[in-house]
Amino acid sequence: MDVGSVLDYFTGLQARIVARLEAIDGQPFRRDEWTRPEGGGGVSRLLEEGTVFERGGVNFSHVMGTKLPPSASAGRGEIAGRAWEAMGVSLVLHPRNPYAPTVHLNVRMFVAHAPDPGAADVWWFGGGTDLTPYYGFDDDAVHFHRTCRDALAPFGADVHPQYKRWCDEYFYLRHRQEPRGVGGIFYDDLATGGFDRCFALTKSVGDHFLDAYAPILLRRKDLPFGERERDFQAYRRGRYVEFNLVWDRGTLFGLQSNGRTEAILMSLPPIVKWRYDWKPEPGTPEARLSSDFLVAKDWLA
Repeated sequence: MDVGSVLDYFTGLQARIVARLEAIDGQPFRRDEWTRPEGGGGVSRLLEEGTVFERGGVNFSHVMGTKLPPSASAGRGEIAGRAWEAMGVSLVLHPRNPYAPTVHLNVRMFVAHAPDPGAADVWWFGGGTDLTPYYGFDDDAVHFHRTCRDALAPFGADVHPQYKRWCDEYFYLRHRQEPRGVGGIFYDDLATGGFDRCFALTKSVGDHFLDAYAPILLRRKDLPFGERERDFQAYRRGRYVEFNLVWDRGTLFGLQSNGRTEAILMSLPPIVKWRYDWKPEPGTPEARLSSDFLVAKDWLA
């Protein structure tokens, strides 16, 4: 297990993604370095009120502690109470244009340190990426899923179907009985095949992110839109907020481990609306989002 190589990769990934996003937006990302009293810290890169991004955040963190928070040891009784460290890159991008989808990426490694010198540490990787459109386009969804498949292809034919299904199941608002978006890939507790394989898979997910998202963003960011589209975007962004605050394990872990609150909640969009039991008119593009896109299906069939 080479933690140093993982940290080098994550910091380099953050820098590469931010450089590409700055080139697309034309505005610089703010840099915020932070520490936490319990140990470790991170670097948050944030853009608000940009040309393309209404809000975008790309966070790197490397935090540690003496006792695992409940969200990390749930279902893993053997590591409860251990010292730990967690590291990774997490991003959420909220474009201004309603035709450009929101996107999320997370790649991370977790280590629960052995309580005794002769025992072994417990480690695993996790991560994934998913796309949340407000107005659906078939070619966007196909391109995103195809790139996710390509990222996982070297690691076995069964890996992409498994991680796609896991994504569909995880990014699901159970209280609404609807998916958050068109999905992507998601995995956690990955230690199968040894450190080198798991690290290589996680790197492939991170390295394919810009290939998956940038072409979609570039062809949608300048489409004309009006108040109707912005209003619907704000309404649908409410679902994103609901998932992140009610169901997302990463948000819960970050808050329970006393991470930087501003960095944890940068995933929330800046303008959001809720309405009581509102539904779009049948036959409209807004209705088609739910009927044609917010359904779990094989986009590559």
